[in-house]
Amino acid sequence: MWGEHMHHGYYPQGGPKKSNQEAQIDMIEEVLSWAGVTEASKMVDVGCGIGGSSRHIARKFGCSAKGITLSPVQAGRANALAEQQGLADRVSFQVADALQQPFPDASFDLIWSLESGEHMPDKERFVGELARVCAPGGHIIIVTWCHRNLEEGETGLKPNEKSLLDLICKAYYLPQWCSLNDYRRIFEAQGLQDIKTADWSEEVAPFWGAVIRSALSTDGFTGLFKAGWSTIKGALVMPLMARGFSIGLVKFNLITARKAK
Repeated sequence: MWGEHMHHGYYPQGGPKKSNQEAQIDMIEEVLSWAGVTEASKMVDVGCGIGGSSRHIARKFGCSAKGITLSPVQAGRANALAEQQGLADRVSFQVADALQQPFPDASFDLIWSLESGEHMPDKERFVGELARVCAPGGHIIIVTWCHRNLEEGETGLKPNEKSLLDLICKAYYLPQWCSLNDYRRIFEAQGLQDIKTADWSEEVAPFWGAVIRSALSTDGFTGLFKAGWSTIKGALVMPLMARGFSIGLVKFNLITARKAK
């Protein structure tokens, strides 16, 4: 069901019914609108998957785009799609570490990270690299899974919440999560300006049900068995992600800021 886009869809309450693929495109458009991004000349997609966001934004703004991923398979597929879609002259993808990006300082005016932050083992270094490659006045956007913010007086999550997150992290090979408030503190420490945050957990809530139904379809079962045990294991944990969302533990959060001019 993923197509070119390996991320959640956007389902506004009371909005028209749409396909999951349309909802994924809407997610990109709504994030850009929310962040106040109306133009870009050079963007980087950090944790690009097969490059769906990069190609969409490059077409929208007429900008150049670079994407980085740890997967040679993803980078190869992303470049092939850019070639097929006539974008290879200004959109390219490569294997690189988001925590040690191969770009000079101030290279891009749009830094885009859609559902890759949860994979970063060092959130401070991650944000530091985003800030480093961002040009003065440029936008930084992170859309990521977080755990809930701690209440006043809490020193950590509840034991049952920790247990659920541990199961999710083990299945998806994720490091420890942080909260949206943690991200805000990291952004502030980097000296970023015009920091803005949002919780879109309600807007993405229908997506996990759609993913589970797709995985349980005949085609879904066939694809899972072809993909191997690690993918099957991830599919089996999908209900845990849905559970995390339903109890308010797992949050779909956004944070954006601008680098000082």
